Amino acid sequence: MRVATWNVNSVRARIERIVPWLEESAPDVVLLQETKADDGQFPSATLAALGYESAHYGQGRWNGVAILSRVGLRAVERGLADGEARMISALCGPLRATSCYVPNGRALDDPHFAAKLRWLDALRDRREDRDRGVPEVIGGDFNVAPADLDCYDPASFVGATHVSGAERAALDALEATGLTDAWRHLHPHEPGYTWWDYRAGAFHLDHGLRIDLLLVEDSLVPALEAATVDREARRGPKPSDHAPVWIDLALESDTHRVEVDV
Repeated sequence: MRVATWNVNSVRARIERIVPWLEESAPDVVLLQETKADDGQFPSATLAALGYESAHYGQGRWNGVAILSRVGLRAVERGLADGEARMISALCGPLRATSCYVPNGRALDDPHFAAKLRWLDALRDRREDRDRGVPEVIGGDFNVAPADLDCYDPASFVGATHVSGAERAALDALEATGLTDAWRHLHPHEPGYTWWDYRAGAFHLDHGLRIDLLLVEDSLVPALEAATVDREARRGPKPSDHAPVWIDLALESDTHRVEVDV
Protein backbone atom coordinates (compact mmCIF):
# COMPACT_ATOMS: atom_id res chain seq x y z
CA MET A 1 0.00 0.00 0.00
CA ARG A 2 1.46 3.34 -1.06
CA VAL A 3 0.65 6.52 0.89
CA ALA A 4 1.87 9.89 -0.43
CA THR A 5 1.86 13.50 0.70
CA TRP A 6 2.30 16.56 -1.49
CA ASN A 7 1.96 20.29 -0.94
CA VAL A 8 0.84 21.18 -4.46
CA ASN A 9 0.77 24.99 -3.97
CA SER A 10 -2.59 25.36 -5.81
CA VAL A 11 -4.40 22.29 -7.08
CA ARG A 12 -5.83 24.17 -10.07
CA ALA A 13 -2.46 25.56 -11.14
CA ARG A 14 -0.85 22.16 -10.71
CA ILE A 15 -3.52 19.76 -12.04
CA GLU A 16 -1.59 19.13 -15.28
CA ARG A 17 1.31 17.97 -13.11
CA ILE A 18 -0.84 16.05 -10.62
CA VAL A 19 -2.68 13.82 -13.13
CA PRO A 20 0.40 12.28 -14.83
CA TRP A 21 2.09 11.96 -11.45
CA LEU A 22 -0.85 9.94 -10.13
CA GLU A 23 -0.84 7.76 -13.23
CA GLU A 24 2.89 7.08 -12.97
CA SER A 25 3.34 6.77 -9.21
CA ALA A 26 0.01 5.02 -8.52
CA PRO A 27 -0.34 5.84 -4.82
CA ASP A 28 -3.28 4.26 -3.01
CA VAL A 29 -3.80 7.25 -0.72
CA VAL A 30 -2.67 10.83 -1.36
CA LEU A 31 -2.61 13.65 1.18
CA LEU A 32 -2.63 17.10 -0.45
CA GLN A 33 -1.95 20.49 1.12
CA GLU A 34 -2.22 24.13 0.09
CA THR A 35 -4.88 23.39 -2.51
CA LYS A 36 -5.92 27.07 -2.58
CA ALA A 37 -9.46 26.28 -3.74
CA ASP A 38 -13.03 26.27 -2.54
CA ASP A 39 -14.67 22.86 -2.30
CA GLY A 40 -16.60 23.55 -5.50
CA GLN A 41 -13.36 24.29 -7.38
CA PHE A 42 -11.66 21.06 -6.38
CA PRO A 43 -11.21 18.73 -9.43
CA SER A 44 -13.11 15.77 -7.96
CA ALA A 45 -14.41 14.56 -11.35
CA THR A 46 -10.93 14.57 -12.90
CA LEU A 47 -9.60 12.55 -9.98
CA ALA A 48 -12.57 10.17 -10.05
CA ALA A 49 -11.74 9.38 -13.68
CA LEU A 50 -8.39 8.09 -12.38
CA GLY A 51 -10.10 5.90 -9.79
CA TYR A 52 -9.78 8.18 -6.76
CA GLU A 53 -12.46 9.14 -4.31
CA SER A 54 -11.67 12.51 -2.78
CA ALA A 55 -12.51 14.63 0.23
CA HIS A 56 -11.53 18.29 0.33
CA TYR A 57 -11.58 21.02 2.95
CA GLY A 58 -11.08 24.32 1.15
CA GLN A 59 -10.66 27.95 2.04
CA GLY A 60 -10.54 29.78 -1.26
CA ARG A 61 -7.15 31.27 -2.06
CA TRP A 62 -5.66 30.18 1.25
CA ASN A 63 -4.72 26.86 2.83
CA GLY A 64 -6.82 23.86 1.76
CA VAL A 65 -6.23 20.13 2.37
CA ALA A 66 -7.50 16.99 0.69
CA ILE A 67 -7.37 13.20 0.70
CA LEU A 68 -7.51 11.03 -2.42
CA SER A 69 -8.06 7.31 -2.05
CA ARG A 70 -8.37 4.22 -4.22
CA VAL A 71 -8.99 1.99 -1.18
CA GLY A 72 -12.14 3.56 0.25
CA LEU A 73 -12.81 6.85 1.96
CA ARG A 74 -15.22 7.24 4.88
CA ALA A 75 -15.66 8.83 8.31
CA VAL A 76 -14.20 12.14 7.12
CA GLU A 77 -13.16 14.68 9.77
CA ARG A 78 -12.40 18.29 8.86
CA GLY A 79 -10.47 20.90 10.82
CA LEU A 80 -9.13 21.65 14.25
CA ALA A 81 -10.43 24.32 16.60
CA ASP A 82 -8.89 27.25 14.69
CA GLY A 83 -11.49 27.13 11.88
CA GLU A 84 -8.86 27.16 9.13
CA ALA A 85 -8.71 24.55 6.36
CA ARG A 86 -5.53 22.89 7.57
CA MET A 87 -6.50 19.35 8.56
CA ILE A 88 -8.62 16.59 7.04
CA SER A 89 -8.77 12.95 8.07
CA ALA A 90 -10.55 9.82 6.80
CA LEU A 91 -10.58 6.06 7.06
CA CYS A 92 -8.85 4.71 3.95
CA GLY A 93 -8.72 0.93 3.75
CA PRO A 94 -6.88 -0.47 6.79
CA LEU A 95 -5.80 2.86 8.27
CA ARG A 96 -6.79 6.41 9.11
CA ALA A 97 -5.08 8.95 6.87
CA THR A 98 -4.69 12.54 8.04
CA SER A 99 -3.50 15.43 5.88
CA CYS A 100 -2.04 18.47 7.67
CA TYR A 101 -0.89 21.90 6.60
CA VAL A 102 0.77 23.35 9.68
CA PRO A 103 0.89 27.17 9.92
CA ASN A 104 4.13 28.78 8.78
CA GLY A 105 4.68 30.88 11.90
CA ARG A 106 6.32 33.77 10.00
CA ALA A 107 8.82 34.84 12.69
CA LEU A 108 9.65 33.87 16.26
CA ASP A 109 8.27 37.14 17.63
CA ASP A 110 5.14 37.10 15.46
CA PRO A 111 1.73 36.18 16.96
CA HIS A 112 1.42 33.64 14.15
CA PHE A 113 4.33 31.71 15.70
CA ALA A 114 2.44 31.21 18.96
CA ALA A 115 -0.56 30.16 16.91
CA LYS A 116 1.61 27.59 15.12
CA LEU A 117 2.65 26.04 18.41
CA ARG A 118 -0.97 25.96 19.60
CA TRP A 119 -1.97 24.26 16.36
CA LEU A 120 0.63 21.54 16.81
CA ASP A 121 -0.52 21.11 20.41
CA ALA A 122 -4.11 20.72 19.20
CA LEU A 123 -3.02 18.05 16.72
CA ARG A 124 -1.26 16.22 19.54
CA ASP A 125 -4.33 16.49 21.76
CA ARG A 126 -6.50 15.09 18.95
CA ARG A 127 -4.34 11.97 19.03
CA GLU A 128 -5.30 11.37 22.63
CA ASP A 129 -8.93 10.84 21.57
CA ARG A 130 -8.16 8.58 18.61
CA ASP A 131 -9.54 5.11 17.92
CA ARG A 132 -6.53 3.11 19.05
CA GLY A 133 -7.71 0.07 17.11
CA VAL A 134 -7.08 1.80 13.77
CA PRO A 135 -3.47 2.73 12.89
CA GLU A 136 -2.96 6.27 11.65
CA VAL A 137 -0.67 7.91 9.12
CA ILE A 138 -0.35 11.68 9.54
CA GLY A 139 1.27 13.39 6.60
CA GLY A 140 1.70 16.83 5.23
CA ASP A 141 3.60 20.07 5.23
CA PHE A 142 4.62 20.51 8.85
CA ASN A 143 6.69 23.65 8.28
CA VAL A 144 9.21 22.21 10.75
CA ALA A 145 12.59 20.71 9.92
CA PRO A 146 12.85 18.08 12.68
CA ALA A 147 16.65 18.24 13.08
CA ASP A 148 19.70 20.03 11.68
CA LEU A 149 20.16 17.18 9.18
CA ASP A 150 16.86 18.30 7.63
CA CYS A 151 18.20 21.79 6.80
CA TYR A 152 20.82 22.57 4.15
CA ASP A 153 22.51 25.25 6.30
CA PRO A 154 21.36 25.31 9.94
CA ALA A 155 23.56 28.31 10.73
CA SER A 156 21.64 30.48 8.26
CA PHE A 157 18.36 29.67 10.03
CA VAL A 158 19.41 30.60 13.56
CA GLY A 159 16.70 32.83 15.01
CA ALA A 160 14.22 31.86 12.30
CA THR A 161 11.16 29.67 12.18
CA HIS A 162 11.08 26.03 11.02
CA VAL A 163 14.14 25.04 13.05
CA SER A 164 13.50 26.54 16.49
CA GLY A 165 13.63 24.48 19.64
CA ALA A 166 9.98 25.23 20.43
CA GLU A 167 8.75 23.95 17.05
CA ARG A 168 10.88 20.84 17.23
CA ALA A 169 9.69 20.16 20.78
CA ALA A 170 6.07 20.44 19.64
CA LEU A 171 6.74 17.98 16.82
CA ASP A 172 8.52 15.63 19.23
CA ALA A 173 5.47 15.76 21.52
CA LEU A 174 3.25 14.77 18.62
CA GLU A 175 5.50 11.83 17.77
CA ALA A 176 5.51 10.82 21.44
CA THR A 177 1.83 9.87 21.04
CA GLY A 178 3.04 6.79 19.17
CA LEU A 179 4.22 8.01 15.77
CA THR A 180 7.43 7.40 13.82
CA ASP A 181 8.94 9.62 11.12
CA ALA A 182 8.98 7.13 8.23
CA TRP A 183 11.69 8.77 6.13
CA ARG A 184 14.09 9.25 9.00
CA HIS A 185 13.47 5.69 10.24
CA LEU A 186 14.50 4.21 6.88
CA HIS A 187 17.10 6.87 5.93
CA PRO A 188 18.87 7.82 9.16
CA HIS A 189 21.69 9.72 7.47
CA GLU A 190 20.15 11.22 4.30
CA PRO A 191 18.71 14.76 4.40
CA GLY A 192 15.77 13.97 2.11
CA TYR A 193 14.86 17.60 1.41
CA THR A 194 11.27 18.14 0.26
CA TRP A 195 11.07 21.93 -0.21
CA TRP A 196 13.24 24.37 -2.11
CA ASP A 197 12.62 28.10 -2.54
CA TYR A 198 11.69 29.14 -6.06
CA ARG A 199 14.32 31.88 -5.88
CA ALA A 200 18.10 32.00 -6.32
CA GLY A 201 18.36 28.57 -7.94
CA ALA A 202 17.74 26.86 -4.60
CA PHE A 203 16.60 23.58 -6.15
CA HIS A 204 19.62 23.27 -8.43
CA LEU A 205 21.92 24.12 -5.53
CA ASP A 206 20.00 21.67 -3.33
CA HIS A 207 19.42 24.36 -0.72
CA GLY A 208 16.40 22.63 0.76
CA LEU A 209 14.50 21.72 3.89
CA ARG A 210 12.77 18.49 4.87
CA ILE A 211 9.43 19.77 6.13
CA ASP A 212 7.01 17.37 4.41
CA LEU A 213 6.66 14.35 6.65
CA LEU A 214 4.82 11.06 6.88
CA LEU A 215 4.40 10.02 10.51
CA VAL A 216 3.18 6.44 10.89
CA GLU A 217 1.65 4.71 13.87
CA ASP A 218 4.37 2.78 15.66
CA SER A 219 2.47 -0.44 15.00
CA LEU A 220 2.96 0.16 11.25
CA VAL A 221 6.76 0.47 11.45
CA PRO A 222 7.36 -3.27 10.81
CA ALA A 223 5.33 -2.89 7.60
CA LEU A 224 7.47 0.00 6.27
CA GLU A 225 9.19 -1.12 3.08
CA ALA A 226 10.32 2.13 1.46
CA ALA A 227 10.22 5.91 1.74
CA THR A 228 10.79 8.08 -1.33
CA VAL A 229 11.16 11.78 -2.08
CA ASP A 230 10.13 12.28 -5.70
CA ARG A 231 12.55 15.00 -6.78
CA GLU A 232 11.56 14.57 -10.43
CA ALA A 233 8.15 16.04 -9.65
CA ARG A 234 9.93 19.24 -8.54
CA ARG A 235 11.55 19.63 -11.97
CA GLY A 236 10.06 20.88 -15.23
CA PRO A 237 7.49 23.57 -16.00
CA LYS A 238 5.28 25.07 -13.29
CA PRO A 239 6.32 22.83 -10.40
CA SER A 240 5.22 23.18 -6.82
CA ASP A 241 8.02 24.31 -4.54
CA HIS A 242 7.52 21.00 -2.67
CA ALA A 243 8.29 17.48 -3.85
CA PRO A 244 5.90 14.60 -3.17
CA VAL A 245 6.91 12.07 -0.54
CA TRP A 246 5.56 8.54 -0.37
CA ILE A 247 5.93 5.41 1.68
CA ASP A 248 5.25 1.79 0.81
CA LEU A 249 3.64 -0.33 3.50
CA ALA A 250 3.31 -4.11 3.44
CA LEU A 251 -0.45 -3.94 3.98
CA GLU A 252 -3.28 -5.58 2.08
CA SER A 253 -5.20 -2.85 0.30
CA ASP A 254 -6.89 -4.63 -2.61
CA THR A 255 -9.58 -6.07 -0.35
CA HIS A 256 -10.58 -2.52 0.56
CA ARG A 257 -10.45 -1.19 -2.99
CA VAL A 258 -13.49 0.74 -4.18
CA GLU A 259 -14.35 0.91 -7.87
CA VAL A 260 -15.48 4.37 -8.91
CA ASP A 261 -18.09 4.61 -11.68
CA VAL A 262 -17.50 7.62 -13.90
